[in-house]
Amino acid sequence: MRTPRFPRSACYNPDWLIASASGGANALWLTEWLSEAIELEPGMRILDLGCGRAVSSIFLQREFGVDVWATDLWFSASENLARIRDAGVDSHVFPLQCDARSLPYAEGFFDAIVSIDSFVYYGTDDTYLPYIARFVRPGGVLAMAGAGLLREIDGVLPAHLREWWEPAMWSLHSAAWWRRHWEKPNLVTVERADAMPEGWRAWLDWQHAVAPDNFVEIRTLEDDRGEYLGYVRAVARRRLDVPLEEPIRSVPTQYTKHPMLRGDSRERSASRFPPLCRRGARLRRRMVREDPTPDRASAGGRAPGRGRAHRPSPLTSTSSTRKRHVARDRK
Repeated sequence: MRTPRFPRSACYNPDWLIASASGGANALWLTEWLSEAIELEPGMRILDLGCGRAVSSIFLQREFGVDVWATDLWFSASENLARIRDAGVDSHVFPLQCDARSLPYAEGFFDAIVSIDSFVYYGTDDTYLPYIARFVRPGGVLAMAGAGLLREIDGVLPAHLREWWEPAMWSLHSAAWWRRHWEKPNLVTVERADAMPEGWRAWLDWQHAVAPDNFVEIRTLEDDRGEYLGYVRAVARRRLDVPLEEPIRSVPTQYTKHPMLRGDSRERSASRFPPLCRRGARLRRRMVREDPTPDRASAGGRAPGRGRAHRPSPLTSTSSTRKRHVARDRK
């Protein structure tokens, strides 16, 4: 567990590290390796995305004096807070449990976003980089390190990988793939994309330490010997000259009634008039039915403006008027 390749990590208790393991990689080794490729200064705001049990967050704060937002979907923020407090960094490391695709942070809040052995779970989507890039300030850093491929697998899966391989592992990619993937949206400048020298050995050493009975993965690494499997990292910087488009957060909708079938003449005729026009027609018909004007013909007078005696139609007259008409007709 102690290696001169990672002198900062060698200062941490192996028992503490193993008890805090949250994945198949040594989080301290990968965080130290990634930190060699980015500039971290005290007081910087860092998003540790997919932090697991917050080991990488604690490491970043203790080694570089940065403020870290330890964010993960699977692991409890309360458990991480207990570990953070025990490490004495709770005034600078803030745990939060949420989805990497639904982050609650303000746009441009972070100076850097780092991801240790988790970016493959959500970052291969073509739409994710435009989403995550808006949380880092222009000129800020986006960086990831984790398990990957030293070269892409084209065609048939190599025989020595088949026993260990499962469908989710097709999210593993090479450093060259990550470079192309991040360059496509033209939002960041990729400063580095490479593989860890002898990374497969570091992977194998960690498996022997934390999961010695994981025979399938250990045997696969021993058979592969760095032909395909290893650790990769990518470091990019958000461009200053490219504004981000506003995301679509909601779509306003309004229902407009239309005939459902082609031959529905009733619906078709009703649809010729806007709703307000149809409403006005209904209102006029109701006013005619409820017209309180007295029957002036019975008094010998004429309705104003009419050329004949006013006799309301039984279809449009009030109930009392209809009764008078019925009585008169019987006489």
